[in-house]
Amino acid sequence: MKRFDTTYRLASSGSLALMLLVARPAQGQVVASPPTQGAVASQLPLSGESPQGGAVIVGQAPVPGTTTSVNTLNVTTQTLGPFSGSVNGSARRRFSGALGIADAIDRGLDFNLGAEGIAQAIRQAQGQATIARSELLPHIGATASETRLQINLAVVGLQANTFGGVPIPTVVGPYNYFDVRARVTQAVLDVTAWRNYQSAAEIVRADDHVMKDARDLVVLAVGASYLQVSAAKERVTAELAQLDTATALFQQASQQRDVGVLAQTDVNRSRIQMLTERQRLETLRNDLAKQKINLARLIGLPADDHFDVSDLVGYSSGSAIDVGAALMTALGQREDLKANDAQLRAAQFTRRAARAERLPTLSVNGDYGVNGTSTDEAHRTFSATALVSVPLWLGGRTEGSVQVAEAALRQRAAERENAISRIEAEVRGAVLDMQAAASQVSVADDNLKVARENLELIRQKLQAGVSDNVELVQAQEAVATAQLDVINSVLAHNVAKLAFARALGEAASNWRTYLKIP
Repeated sequence: MKRFDTTYRLASSGSLALMLLVARPAQGQVVASPPTQGAVASQLPLSGESPQGGAVIVGQAPVPGTTTSVNTLNVTTQTLGPFSGSVNGSARRRFSGALGIADAIDRGLDFNLGAEGIAQAIRQAQGQATIARSELLPHIGATASETRLQINLAVVGLQANTFGGVPIPTVVGPYNYFDVRARVTQAVLDVTAWRNYQSAAEIVRADDHVMKDARDLVVLAVGASYLQVSAAKERVTAELAQLDTATALFQQASQQRDVGVLAQTDVNRSRIQMLTERQRLETLRNDLAKQKINLARLIGLPADDHFDVSDLVGYSSGSAIDVGAALMTALGQREDLKANDAQLRAAQFTRRAARAERLPTLSVNGDYGVNGTSTDEAHRTFSATALVSVPLWLGGRTEGSVQVAEAALRQRAAERENAISRIEAEVRGAVLDMQAAASQVSVADDNLKVARENLELIRQKLQAGVSDNVELVQAQEAVATAQLDVINSVLAHNVAKLAFARALGEAASNWRTYLKIP
Protein backbone atom coordinates (compact mmCIF):
# COMPACT_ATOMS: atom_id res chain seq x y z
CA MET A 1 0.00 0.00 0.00
CA LYS A 2 1.39 3.41 -0.96
CA ARG A 3 1.42 6.02 1.81
CA PHE A 4 0.75 9.66 1.14
CA ASP A 5 2.32 11.94 3.77
CA THR A 6 1.14 15.56 3.61
CA THR A 7 3.61 18.04 5.17
CA TYR A 8 3.01 21.75 5.75
CA ARG A 9 6.02 24.06 5.86
CA LEU A 10 6.31 27.84 6.31
CA ALA A 11 8.21 29.43 3.42
CA SER A 12 10.66 32.33 3.96
CA SER A 13 8.33 34.78 2.28
CA GLY A 14 5.66 34.12 4.86
CA SER A 15 3.27 32.34 2.46
CA LEU A 16 1.99 28.81 3.09
CA ALA A 17 3.49 26.23 0.76
CA LEU A 18 1.91 22.73 0.26
CA MET A 19 4.27 19.90 -0.64
CA LEU A 20 2.88 16.43 -1.50
CA LEU A 21 5.48 13.78 -0.80
CA VAL A 22 4.77 10.30 -2.24
CA ALA A 23 6.47 7.43 -0.40
CA ARG A 24 7.61 4.82 -2.96
CA PRO A 25 8.73 1.31 -2.10
CA ALA A 26 12.36 0.47 -2.69
CA GLN A 27 13.34 -2.00 -5.43
CA GLY A 28 12.34 -5.56 -4.39
CA GLN A 29 10.38 -4.44 -1.35
CA VAL A 30 7.03 -6.22 -0.82
CA VAL A 31 4.34 -3.92 0.45
CA ALA A 32 1.26 -5.54 2.03
CA SER A 33 -2.09 -4.42 0.78
CA PRO A 34 -5.64 -5.49 1.55
CA PRO A 35 -7.18 -7.80 -1.04
CA THR A 36 -9.55 -6.27 -3.53
CA GLN A 37 -11.78 -9.34 -3.58
CA GLY A 38 -12.33 -12.61 -1.71
CA ALA A 39 -10.80 -16.04 -2.17
CA VAL A 40 -11.44 -18.13 -5.26
CA ALA A 41 -13.21 -21.49 -4.87
CA SER A 42 -10.86 -24.44 -5.13
CA GLN A 43 -11.33 -26.84 -8.03
CA LEU A 44 -11.58 -30.56 -7.37
CA PRO A 45 -10.56 -33.17 -9.94
CA LEU A 46 -13.53 -34.61 -11.76
CA SER A 47 -13.13 -38.06 -10.21
CA GLY A 48 -12.79 -38.64 -6.48
CA GLU A 49 -11.26 -42.09 -6.89
CA SER A 50 -7.78 -42.58 -5.45
CA PRO A 51 -5.12 -41.40 -7.95
CA GLN A 52 -2.91 -44.26 -6.77
CA GLY A 53 -5.16 -46.76 -8.54
CA GLY A 54 -4.53 -50.46 -8.17
CA ALA A 55 -6.82 -53.32 -7.19
CA VAL A 56 -6.83 -56.82 -5.79
CA ILE A 57 -9.23 -59.20 -7.54
CA VAL A 58 -9.79 -62.76 -6.32
CA GLY A 59 -12.44 -65.22 -7.36
CA GLN A 60 -13.22 -68.55 -8.90
CA ALA A 61 -13.48 -69.41 -12.57
CA PRO A 62 -14.75 -72.68 -14.05
CA VAL A 63 -12.17 -75.04 -15.47
CA PRO A 64 -12.64 -74.89 -19.26
CA GLY A 65 -13.57 -78.01 -21.17
CA THR A 66 -14.10 -81.50 -19.80
CA THR A 67 -11.96 -82.95 -17.04
CA THR A 68 -11.67 -86.13 -14.98
CA SER A 69 -11.29 -83.96 -11.88
CA VAL A 70 -14.23 -83.48 -9.56
CA ASN A 71 -12.95 -79.97 -8.86
CA THR A 72 -14.29 -77.69 -11.60
CA LEU A 73 -13.18 -74.42 -9.93
CA ASN A 74 -9.99 -72.54 -10.65
CA VAL A 75 -8.86 -69.91 -8.13
CA THR A 76 -7.87 -66.62 -9.76
CA THR A 77 -5.90 -63.86 -8.04
CA GLN A 78 -4.92 -60.57 -9.67
CA THR A 79 -2.93 -57.89 -7.87
CA LEU A 80 -2.82 -54.75 -9.98
CA GLY A 81 -1.06 -51.40 -9.80
CA PRO A 82 1.05 -50.44 -6.79
CA PHE A 83 -0.34 -53.30 -4.69
CA SER A 84 1.76 -55.69 -6.78
CA GLY A 85 5.01 -54.14 -5.52
CA SER A 86 6.71 -53.13 -2.29
CA VAL A 87 9.58 -51.18 -0.80
CA ASN A 88 12.61 -53.08 0.49
CA GLY A 89 11.91 -54.13 4.06
CA SER A 90 14.84 -56.51 4.62
CA ALA A 91 16.99 -53.87 6.28
CA ARG A 92 14.19 -52.68 8.57
CA ARG A 93 12.99 -56.11 9.75
CA ARG A 94 15.09 -59.22 10.14
CA PHE A 95 13.97 -62.39 8.39
CA SER A 96 14.86 -65.89 9.54
CA GLY A 97 13.99 -67.66 6.28
CA ALA A 98 10.76 -69.30 7.52
CA LEU A 99 7.67 -67.23 6.77
CA GLY A 100 4.37 -67.63 8.61
CA ILE A 101 1.14 -66.17 7.29
CA ALA A 102 0.89 -63.66 10.15
CA ASP A 103 4.45 -62.45 9.50
CA ALA A 104 3.74 -62.21 5.77
CA ILE A 105 0.62 -60.08 6.33
CA ASP A 106 2.42 -57.83 8.84
CA ARG A 107 5.24 -57.28 6.38
CA GLY A 108 2.75 -56.52 3.62
CA LEU A 109 1.01 -53.91 5.77
CA ASP A 110 4.38 -52.27 6.48
CA PHE A 111 6.10 -52.47 3.09
CA ASN A 112 3.53 -52.97 0.32
CA LEU A 113 3.68 -50.14 -2.20
CA GLY A 114 -0.09 -49.68 -2.33
CA ALA A 115 -0.26 -48.58 1.31
CA GLU A 116 2.97 -46.58 0.98
CA GLY A 117 1.67 -44.51 -1.94
CA ILE A 118 -1.59 -43.71 -0.18
CA ALA A 119 0.34 -42.62 2.93
CA GLN A 120 2.09 -39.99 0.81
CA ALA A 121 -1.26 -38.96 -0.70
CA ILE A 122 -2.53 -38.34 2.83
CA ARG A 123 0.47 -36.12 3.57
CA GLN A 124 -0.21 -34.16 0.40
CA ALA A 125 -3.90 -33.73 1.31
CA GLN A 126 -2.92 -32.55 4.78
CA GLY A 127 -0.62 -29.98 3.21
CA GLN A 128 -3.43 -28.76 0.96
CA ALA A 129 -5.72 -28.42 3.98
CA THR A 130 -3.06 -26.38 5.78
CA ILE A 131 -2.80 -24.07 2.78
CA ALA A 132 -6.59 -23.63 2.71
CA ARG A 133 -6.65 -22.88 6.43
CA SER A 134 -3.93 -20.26 6.04
CA GLU A 135 -6.41 -18.07 4.14
CA LEU A 136 -8.44 -17.81 7.36
CA LEU A 137 -5.51 -16.98 9.66
CA PRO A 138 -3.56 -13.72 10.05
CA HIS A 139 -0.73 -13.05 7.62
CA ILE A 140 2.10 -11.31 9.46
CA GLY A 141 5.25 -9.95 7.89
CA ALA A 142 7.98 -7.40 8.41
CA THR A 143 10.04 -5.24 6.05
CA ALA A 144 13.09 -3.08 6.42
CA SER A 145 14.30 -0.80 3.65
CA GLU A 146 16.95 1.89 3.09
CA THR A 147 16.39 4.14 0.06
CA ARG A 148 18.47 6.80 -1.69
CA LEU A 149 16.24 8.82 -3.99
CA GLN A 150 16.49 11.67 -6.50
CA ILE A 151 13.31 12.98 -8.17
CA ASN A 152 12.84 14.90 -11.42
CA LEU A 153 9.77 17.05 -10.66
CA ALA A 154 9.11 17.66 -14.33
CA VAL A 155 7.96 14.06 -14.79
CA VAL A 156 5.22 14.57 -12.18
CA GLY A 157 3.89 17.75 -13.85
CA LEU A 158 5.72 20.50 -11.95
CA GLN A 159 7.06 22.53 -14.91
CA ALA A 160 7.23 25.98 -13.30
CA ASN A 161 10.46 27.12 -11.72
CA THR A 162 8.64 29.13 -9.02
CA PHE A 163 5.55 28.53 -6.94
CA GLY A 164 4.11 31.57 -5.16
CA GLY A 165 7.35 33.40 -5.61
CA VAL A 166 9.33 30.56 -4.06
CA PRO A 167 11.91 29.03 -6.40
CA ILE A 168 11.40 25.31 -7.01
CA PRO A 169 14.35 23.24 -8.20
CA THR A 170 13.80 21.00 -11.18
CA VAL A 171 15.59 18.08 -9.51
CA VAL A 172 15.13 17.23 -5.83
CA GLY A 173 17.72 15.17 -4.04
CA PRO A 174 19.53 12.96 -3.78
CA TYR A 175 18.31 12.18 -0.26
CA ASN A 176 17.99 9.13 1.96
CA TYR A 177 15.16 7.61 3.96
CA PHE A 178 14.56 4.31 5.71
CA ASP A 179 11.48 2.39 6.81
CA VAL A 180 11.15 -0.49 9.29
CA ARG A 181 7.62 -1.91 9.56
CA ALA A 182 5.51 -4.86 10.71
CA ARG A 183 2.32 -5.65 8.81
CA VAL A 184 -0.68 -7.85 9.48
CA THR A 185 -3.61 -8.82 7.24
CA GLN A 186 -6.63 -10.75 8.46
CA ALA A 187 -9.67 -11.98 6.57
CA VAL A 188 -12.63 -11.37 8.89
CA LEU A 189 -15.41 -12.65 6.67
CA ASP A 190 -14.70 -14.76 3.59
CA VAL A 191 -17.21 -17.56 3.11
CA THR A 192 -15.41 -18.95 0.07
CA ALA A 193 -12.15 -19.40 2.00
CA TRP A 194 -14.02 -21.10 4.85
CA ARG A 195 -15.78 -23.53 2.49
CA ASN A 196 -12.48 -24.25 0.76
CA TYR A 197 -10.99 -25.26 4.10
CA GLN A 198 -13.96 -27.48 4.93
CA SER A 199 -13.62 -29.19 1.55
CA ALA A 200 -9.89 -29.76 2.08
CA ALA A 201 -10.52 -31.21 5.53
CA GLU A 202 -13.04 -33.67 4.08
CA ILE A 203 -10.49 -34.77 1.47
CA VAL A 204 -8.05 -35.54 4.28
CA ARG A 205 -10.75 -37.66 5.95
CA ALA A 206 -11.41 -39.41 2.63
CA ASP A 207 -7.73 -40.26 2.22
CA ASP A 208 -7.64 -41.63 5.79
CA HIS A 209 -10.48 -43.99 4.85
CA VAL A 210 -8.69 -44.91 1.61
CA MET A 211 -5.63 -45.86 3.66
CA LYS A 212 -7.71 -48.14 5.89
CA ASP A 213 -9.31 -49.68 2.82
CA ALA A 214 -5.86 -50.19 1.30
CA ARG A 215 -4.87 -52.21 4.38
CA ASP A 216 -7.80 -54.53 3.68
CA LEU A 217 -6.62 -54.92 0.09
CA VAL A 218 -3.06 -55.63 1.23
CA VAL A 219 -4.28 -58.34 3.59
CA LEU A 220 -6.33 -59.88 0.79
CA ALA A 221 -3.43 -59.74 -1.69
CA VAL A 222 -0.79 -61.09 0.70
CA GLY A 223 -3.11 -63.66 2.30
CA ALA A 224 -4.26 -65.02 -1.05
CA SER A 225 -0.68 -65.12 -2.32
CA TYR A 226 0.48 -66.95 0.81
CA LEU A 227 -2.32 -69.50 0.43
CA GLN A 228 -1.26 -69.99 -3.21
CA VAL A 229 2.34 -70.66 -2.12
CA SER A 230 1.18 -73.04 0.61
CA ALA A 231 -1.01 -74.92 -1.88
CA ALA A 232 1.85 -75.07 -4.39
CA LYS A 233 4.06 -76.55 -1.67
CA GLU A 234 1.40 -79.18 -0.91
CA ARG A 235 1.20 -80.06 -4.60
CA VAL A 236 4.96 -80.65 -4.69
CA THR A 237 4.76 -82.84 -1.57
CA ALA A 238 1.88 -84.84 -3.04
CA GLU A 239 3.70 -85.24 -6.34
CA LEU A 240 6.81 -86.50 -4.55
CA ALA A 241 4.67 -89.22 -3.02
CA GLN A 242 3.21 -90.02 -6.45
CA LEU A 243 6.71 -90.23 -7.91
CA ASP A 244 7.78 -92.62 -5.15
CA THR A 245 4.76 -94.80 -5.84
CA ALA A 246 5.38 -94.74 -9.61
CA THR A 247 9.04 -95.62 -9.06
CA ALA A 248 8.11 -98.53 -6.79
CA LEU A 249 5.57 -99.83 -9.31
CA PHE A 250 8.14 -99.59 -12.10
CA GLN A 251 10.66 -101.53 -10.06
CA GLN A 252 8.02 -104.12 -9.23
CA ALA A 253 7.09 -104.43 -12.91
CA SER A 254 10.74 -104.83 -13.88
CA GLN A 255 11.20 -107.63 -11.37
CA GLN A 256 8.09 -109.38 -12.63
CA ARG A 257 9.34 -109.05 -16.20
CA ASP A 258 12.63 -110.63 -15.20
CA VAL A 259 10.80 -113.71 -13.97
CA GLY A 260 8.55 -113.76 -17.02
CA VAL A 261 5.32 -112.71 -15.30
CA LEU A 262 4.76 -109.42 -17.16
CA ALA A 263 5.21 -108.42 -20.75
CA GLN A 264 7.65 -105.71 -21.74
CA THR A 265 4.76 -103.43 -22.70
CA ASP A 266 3.62 -103.45 -19.08
CA VAL A 267 7.10 -102.49 -17.93
CA ASN A 268 7.25 -99.71 -20.49
CA ARG A 269 3.88 -98.46 -19.35
CA SER A 270 5.09 -98.28 -15.76
CA ARG A 271 8.25 -96.48 -16.82
CA ILE A 272 6.27 -93.92 -18.84
CA GLN A 273 4.15 -93.27 -15.76
CA MET A 274 7.26 -92.77 -13.63
CA LEU A 275 8.77 -90.34 -16.14
CA THR A 276 5.47 -88.46 -16.37
CA GLU A 277 5.43 -88.00 -12.60
CA ARG A 278 9.02 -86.68 -12.74
CA GLN A 279 8.03 -84.10 -15.31
CA ARG A 280 5.02 -83.07 -13.27
CA LEU A 281 7.24 -82.66 -10.23
CA GLU A 282 9.57 -80.30 -12.10
CA THR A 283 6.62 -78.27 -13.35
CA LEU A 284 5.13 -77.99 -9.86
CA ARG A 285 8.51 -77.01 -8.37
CA ASN A 286 8.82 -74.29 -10.98
CA ASP A 287 5.33 -73.03 -10.12
CA LEU A 288 6.18 -73.03 -6.40
CA ALA A 289 9.31 -70.94 -7.01
CA LYS A 290 7.39 -68.36 -9.05
CA GLN A 291 4.62 -68.20 -6.45
CA LYS A 292 7.26 -67.49 -3.80
CA ILE A 293 8.77 -64.71 -5.89
CA ASN A 294 5.34 -63.16 -6.34
CA LEU A 295 4.74 -63.27 -2.57
CA ALA A 296 8.15 -61.76 -1.87
CA ARG A 297 7.35 -58.85 -4.19
CA LEU A 298 4.24 -58.07 -2.14
CA ILE A 299 5.90 -57.95 1.27
CA GLY A 300 9.27 -56.29 0.76
CA LEU A 301 11.50 -59.37 0.65
CA PRO A 302 14.15 -59.91 -2.04
CA ALA A 303 12.52 -61.15 -5.24
CA ASP A 304 13.71 -64.74 -4.98
CA ASP A 305 12.45 -68.08 -3.64
CA HIS A 306 15.06 -68.51 -0.90
CA PHE A 307 12.55 -68.93 1.90
CA ASP A 308 9.99 -71.42 3.09
CA VAL A 309 6.37 -70.99 4.17
CA SER A 310 5.80 -72.50 7.60
CA ASP A 311 2.00 -72.41 7.97
CA LEU A 312 -0.40 -74.87 6.42
CA VAL A 313 -3.90 -73.38 6.47
CA GLY A 314 -6.38 -76.25 6.44
CA TYR A 315 -10.08 -76.45 5.79
CA SER A 316 -12.51 -75.10 8.37
CA SER A 317 -16.21 -74.99 7.73
CA GLY A 318 -18.08 -71.82 8.59
CA SER A 319 -21.56 -71.16 9.89
CA ALA A 320 -24.47 -70.27 7.64
CA ILE A 321 -24.35 -66.71 6.32
CA ASP A 322 -27.26 -64.30 6.27
CA VAL A 323 -26.60 -62.37 3.07
CA GLY A 324 -28.88 -59.50 4.06
CA ALA A 325 -27.11 -59.02 7.39
CA ALA A 326 -23.73 -59.30 5.65
CA LEU A 327 -24.72 -56.54 3.23
CA MET A 328 -25.77 -54.26 6.08
CA THR A 329 -22.48 -54.93 7.85
CA ALA A 330 -20.48 -54.20 4.70
CA LEU A 331 -22.28 -50.93 3.98
CA GLY A 332 -21.61 -49.81 7.54
CA GLN A 333 -17.97 -50.86 7.70
CA ARG A 334 -16.41 -50.54 4.24
CA GLU A 335 -13.78 -47.83 4.33
CA ASP A 336 -13.94 -47.18 0.59
CA LEU A 337 -17.63 -46.27 0.93
CA LYS A 338 -16.78 -43.95 3.82
CA ALA A 339 -14.16 -42.37 1.56
CA ASN A 340 -16.85 -41.86 -1.10
CA ASP A 341 -19.06 -40.17 1.50
CA ALA A 342 -16.23 -37.82 2.50
CA GLN A 343 -15.47 -37.04 -1.15
CA LEU A 344 -19.14 -36.24 -1.70
CA ARG A 345 -19.14 -33.84 1.26
CA ALA A 346 -15.95 -32.22 -0.05
CA ALA A 347 -17.62 -31.62 -3.41
CA GLN A 348 -20.66 -30.11 -1.68
CA PHE A 349 -18.43 -27.69 0.25
CA THR A 350 -16.61 -26.78 -2.96
CA ARG A 351 -19.90 -25.96 -4.67
CA ARG A 352 -20.85 -23.76 -1.73
CA ALA A 353 -17.45 -22.08 -1.97
CA ALA A 354 -18.05 -21.34 -5.65
CA ARG A 355 -21.48 -19.86 -4.96
CA ALA A 356 -20.04 -17.78 -2.10
CA GLU A 357 -17.80 -15.91 -4.56
CA ARG A 358 -20.85 -13.66 -5.08
CA LEU A 359 -20.89 -12.63 -1.39
CA PRO A 360 -19.14 -9.58 0.12
CA THR A 361 -15.88 -10.09 2.00
CA LEU A 362 -14.43 -8.20 4.97
CA SER A 363 -10.76 -7.92 5.79
CA VAL A 364 -8.56 -5.75 7.99
CA ASN A 365 -5.05 -4.59 7.30
CA GLY A 366 -2.61 -2.73 9.49
CA ASP A 367 1.02 -1.85 9.90
CA TYR A 368 3.24 -0.25 12.50
CA GLY A 369 6.82 0.93 12.22
CA VAL A 370 9.29 3.79 12.08
CA ASN A 371 10.68 5.78 9.17
CA GLY A 372 12.69 8.91 8.51
CA THR A 373 15.77 10.27 6.83
CA SER A 374 17.97 9.07 9.70
CA THR A 375 17.62 7.30 13.00
CA ASP A 376 17.72 10.64 14.85
CA GLU A 377 14.77 11.92 12.85
CA ALA A 378 12.77 8.67 12.80
CA HIS A 379 9.08 8.81 13.68
CA ARG A 380 6.61 6.11 14.55
CA THR A 381 3.89 5.67 11.97
CA PHE A 382 0.98 3.28 11.55
CA SER A 383 -2.05 2.61 9.44
CA ALA A 384 -5.24 0.61 9.92
CA THR A 385 -7.66 -0.30 7.15
CA ALA A 386 -10.95 -2.15 7.05
CA LEU A 387 -12.03 -3.21 3.59
CA VAL A 388 -15.43 -4.44 2.45
CA SER A 389 -15.34 -5.87 -1.06
CA VAL A 390 -18.60 -6.41 -2.93
CA PRO A 391 -18.22 -8.37 -6.19
CA LEU A 392 -20.63 -7.02 -8.79
CA TRP A 393 -19.51 -8.86 -11.91
CA LEU A 394 -16.32 -10.87 -12.39
CA GLY A 395 -16.60 -11.56 -16.08
CA GLY A 396 -18.41 -14.88 -15.58
CA ARG A 397 -15.75 -16.39 -13.34
CA THR A 398 -18.22 -17.26 -10.56
CA GLU A 399 -20.59 -18.98 -12.97
CA GLY A 400 -17.70 -21.01 -14.34
CA SER A 401 -16.56 -22.02 -10.84
CA VAL A 402 -20.08 -23.16 -9.98
CA GLN A 403 -20.28 -25.21 -13.17
CA VAL A 404 -16.96 -26.91 -12.45
CA ALA A 405 -18.04 -27.67 -8.88
CA GLU A 406 -21.40 -29.03 -10.03
CA ALA A 407 -19.70 -31.43 -12.44
CA ALA A 408 -17.40 -32.76 -9.69
CA LEU A 409 -20.34 -33.12 -7.29
CA ARG A 410 -22.40 -35.15 -9.76
CA GLN A 411 -19.42 -37.38 -10.48
CA ARG A 412 -18.88 -37.97 -6.74
CA ALA A 413 -22.55 -38.91 -6.34
CA ALA A 414 -22.29 -41.35 -9.27
CA GLU A 415 -19.13 -42.90 -7.81
CA ARG A 416 -20.85 -43.40 -4.46
CA GLU A 417 -23.78 -45.19 -6.10
CA ASN A 418 -21.34 -47.38 -7.99
CA ALA A 419 -19.46 -48.16 -4.77
CA ILE A 420 -22.66 -49.40 -3.11
CA SER A 421 -23.41 -51.66 -6.08
CA ARG A 422 -19.81 -52.92 -6.17
CA ILE A 423 -19.83 -53.76 -2.46
CA GLU A 424 -23.08 -55.72 -2.82
CA ALA A 425 -21.63 -57.64 -5.76
CA GLU A 426 -18.45 -58.45 -3.81
CA VAL A 427 -20.39 -59.71 -0.79
CA ARG A 428 -22.72 -61.89 -2.85
CA GLY A 429 -19.85 -63.17 -5.01
CA ALA A 430 -17.75 -64.11 -1.97
CA VAL A 431 -20.67 -65.97 -0.39
CA LEU A 432 -21.27 -67.93 -3.58
CA ASP A 433 -17.57 -68.76 -3.86
CA MET A 434 -17.46 -70.03 -0.27
CA GLN A 435 -20.50 -72.21 -0.81
CA ALA A 436 -19.16 -73.66 -4.07
CA ALA A 437 -15.71 -74.29 -2.60
CA ALA A 438 -17.14 -75.95 0.53
CA SER A 439 -19.12 -78.29 -1.67
CA GLN A 440 -16.01 -79.08 -3.71
CA VAL A 441 -14.01 -79.85 -0.55
CA SER A 442 -16.60 -82.39 0.57
CA VAL A 443 -16.74 -84.11 -2.82
CA ALA A 444 -12.94 -84.06 -3.24
CA ASP A 445 -12.39 -85.69 0.17
CA ASP A 446 -14.81 -88.51 -0.68
CA ASN A 447 -13.26 -88.93 -4.11
CA LEU A 448 -9.75 -89.21 -2.66
CA LYS A 449 -10.84 -91.93 -0.24
CA VAL A 450 -12.46 -93.94 -3.04
CA ALA A 451 -9.46 -93.46 -5.37
CA ARG A 452 -7.01 -94.71 -2.73
CA GLU A 453 -9.20 -97.71 -1.95
CA ASN A 454 -9.50 -98.55 -5.63
CA LEU A 455 -5.73 -98.27 -6.13
CA GLU A 456 -5.07 -100.70 -3.31
CA LEU A 457 -7.59 -103.22 -4.70
CA ILE A 458 -6.02 -103.12 -8.17
CA ARG A 459 -2.53 -103.58 -6.72
CA GLN A 460 -3.76 -106.70 -4.96
CA LYS A 461 -5.26 -108.01 -8.22
CA LEU A 462 -1.98 -107.35 -10.04
CA GLN A 463 0.00 -109.21 -7.41
CA ALA A 464 -2.42 -112.08 -7.73
CA GLY A 465 -1.81 -112.10 -11.50
CA VAL A 466 -5.42 -111.51 -12.47
CA SER A 467 -4.87 -108.08 -13.98
CA ASP A 468 -2.32 -106.10 -15.98
CA ASN A 469 -0.94 -102.75 -14.99
CA VAL A 470 -3.21 -100.68 -17.27
CA GLU A 471 -5.78 -100.44 -14.53
CA LEU A 472 -3.02 -99.77 -12.02
CA VAL A 473 -1.68 -96.79 -13.95
CA GLN A 474 -5.18 -95.42 -14.35
CA ALA A 475 -5.89 -95.85 -10.64
CA GLN A 476 -2.63 -94.12 -9.77
CA GLU A 477 -3.62 -91.20 -12.01
CA ALA A 478 -6.98 -91.04 -10.27
CA VAL A 479 -5.31 -90.79 -6.86
CA ALA A 480 -2.99 -88.03 -8.06
CA THR A 481 -5.92 -86.09 -9.51
CA ALA A 482 -7.96 -86.57 -6.34
CA GLN A 483 -5.12 -85.24 -4.16
CA LEU A 484 -4.84 -82.13 -6.32
CA ASP A 485 -8.60 -81.71 -6.13
CA VAL A 486 -8.48 -81.63 -2.34
CA ILE A 487 -5.63 -79.12 -2.31
CA ASN A 488 -7.29 -76.85 -4.88
CA SER A 489 -10.72 -76.93 -3.21
CA VAL A 490 -9.29 -76.10 0.22
CA LEU A 491 -7.34 -73.25 -1.38
CA ALA A 492 -10.48 -71.96 -3.09
CA HIS A 493 -12.44 -72.05 0.17
CA ASN A 494 -9.77 -70.20 2.17
CA VAL A 495 -9.32 -67.54 -0.50
CA ALA A 496 -13.09 -67.10 -0.66
CA LYS A 497 -13.18 -66.58 3.11
CA LEU A 498 -10.51 -63.90 2.83
CA ALA A 499 -12.48 -62.26 0.02
CA PHE A 500 -15.61 -62.34 2.19
CA ALA A 501 -13.71 -60.68 5.04
CA ARG A 502 -12.55 -57.97 2.66
CA ALA A 503 -16.10 -57.57 1.29
CA LEU A 504 -17.31 -56.87 4.84
CA GLY A 505 -14.43 -54.47 5.52
CA GLU A 506 -12.87 -56.77 8.15
CA ALA A 507 -9.85 -58.25 6.38
CA ALA A 508 -7.20 -56.20 8.19
CA SER A 509 -8.83 -56.43 11.61
CA ASN A 510 -10.30 -59.94 11.63
CA TRP A 511 -8.57 -62.15 9.06
CA ARG A 512 -7.40 -64.61 11.75
CA THR A 513 -10.99 -65.40 12.70
CA TYR A 514 -11.99 -66.22 9.13
CA LEU A 515 -8.97 -68.47 8.51
CA LYS A 516 -9.05 -69.97 12.03
CA ILE A 517 -5.46 -68.84 12.71
CA PRO A 518 -4.67 -68.59 16.44
